[in-house]
Amino acid sequence: MIKLLPILLPVLYGLIMYRFSVWRTSRELDARSTELADANLRAVTQRLAKALDLPRIKVHLYEIAPVNGLAAPDGRIFITRGFYDKFRAGEVSAQELASVIAHELGHVALGHSRRRMIDFSGQNAMRVALGMVLSRVIPGVGVHIANALTRLLAAGMSRSDEYEADAYASALLVKAGIGTAPQKSLFQKLDALTDNRAPMPAWLMSHPPTAKRIEAIEKNESRWRLT
Repeated sequence: MIKLLPILLPVLYGLIMYRFSVWRTSRELDARSTELADANLRAVTQRLAKALDLPRIKVHLYEIAPVNGLAAPDGRIFITRGFYDKFRAGEVSAQELASVIAHELGHVALGHSRRRMIDFSGQNAMRVALGMVLSRVIPGVGVHIANALTRLLAAGMSRSDEYEADAYASALLVKAGIGTAPQKSLFQKLDALTDNRAPMPAWLMSHPPTAKRIEAIEKNESRWRLT
């Protein structure tokens, strides 16, 4: 049993971190969000709902400044105040914002939102366990190597999720009669909207490069036309 402690302790730590992360995220979102009540946006989200055979899609407004959309582990969809302000200023169209909502719906439908919380905890456990092992082999440096390897793994998994959610959103937008043009035009605006002046190398980014995402969407469209 004592020999298993180096493995069991990180696993227990990961489970605790998972429960705490879910609780903290839900509490933060509950405290700082309300239902988004905008007639123009409701009109386009209703088209998405109809395409999914749902009575409605409820979107929440998350009161933070960064431009972003997110899907909570419990399945709720959020648009940040920063993103909504861009829409009200005319920098983003209703259809472009609908593509964000469709993307976040993809994360929910494909199980990414809940899995990310589990992955986050598992990565913490792996980082601790790997750090303990490497520190014995390479004292003083092992922890930093473990952190770097864990970040690389997390970035790769996140990029895969983003491509999958993009594909889901494209299919949903096409079915809803909106099409993928707003999805692609929004991607072209994202760097300016988020003030991304110093992007990290693609292999370290949690989101794929914009050009690669647009290329993947167009490949999907070509394949769908053929089939």
